[in-house]
Amino acid sequence: MFTGIIEGLAKVVGFEKELENLHLTLTNPFDESFKIDQSVAHNGVCLTVVKMVDNTYTVTAIKETLDKSNIGKLEIGDLVNIERCMKMNGRLDGHIVQGHVDTTAAVTSIKEESGSWSLSFEYDKDKEHITVEKGSITINGVSLTVCDSGINTFSVAIIPYTFEHTNFKNFKVGTTVNLEFDIIGKYVAKQILINKA
Repeated sequence: MFTGIIEGLAKVVGFEKELENLHLTLTNPFDESFKIDQSVAHNGVCLTVVKMVDNTYTVTAIKETLDKSNIGKLEIGDLVNIERCMKMNGRLDGHIVQGHVDTTAAVTSIKEESGSWSLSFEYDKDKEHITVEKGSITINGVSLTVCDSGINTFSVAIIPYTFEHTNFKNFKVGTTVNLEFDIIGKYVAKQILINKA
């Protein structure tokens, strides 16, 4: 489980394909407490550390992950938002994030607004994927609040700290991002669909 509060950025330094799996190697921004078997959210995708060499570490993404996220679109040099799993005695500064990406979205607009940024997104329509104004959404692992909510569109407001300390600063119109919808909203949407069946 995660909070959606990004701890740092890791740079992609290597790839290795193995059947339908992708081994992804990144720079390690953490201290000696970081170790093999830890769960780390990469752009919101929970992946397990399988190898550590010098100042790099490797995680493995399977086909399901590659199909539903932007992990397979990463290139050498790309920056990835990372967060280690939540400590049970820590504060939940963001919201409950599972690290299970639901789908991807495309950036449709980026507007600077006197000290903040407004970012808009569009994703494929799905009755189980909903946003509500003032509700939570996870974008590339970042816990954010929805400002405007449409059928398959929404926008968020980004403060300067978040913009500068995440890979949001590299977004362009058309950039593919990972979305994890609010877990409570997903259960409500599922129950409504069941009741209608």
